[in-house]
Amino acid sequence: MHGGRSRPSLGERAADSGVGPPPEPEAPHSAPRRTAAGRHCWVHAPPGADGTVPGLLVEWRQHPGGWQGRVAYAVPGPHGAVLVEAWFPAGSLEQR
Repeated sequence: MHGGRSRPSLGERAADSGVGPPPEPEAPHSAPRRTAAGRHCWVHAPPGADGTVPGLLVEWRQHPGGWQGRVAYAVPGPHGAVLVEAWFPAGSLEQR
């Protein structure tokens, strides 16, 4: 400190800098509404696994034969679990 002289506050220095606040972001123009990515699901009879296994539904697509879901799930491998990602018909998936 210099002989009774106080320094300006951070707010005062910022105001004196000439730099203003950032502009407000623009609202998206007719952007499609999206839901949270990744939903838990049950996968019935997936290749490499017996019965029904838990999976993570990553996305949907419309296929000529109907809707399909892209799912990630784990199957047992020779050295531990193996992560598999595949497309399944909607009828093979069940919401958890």
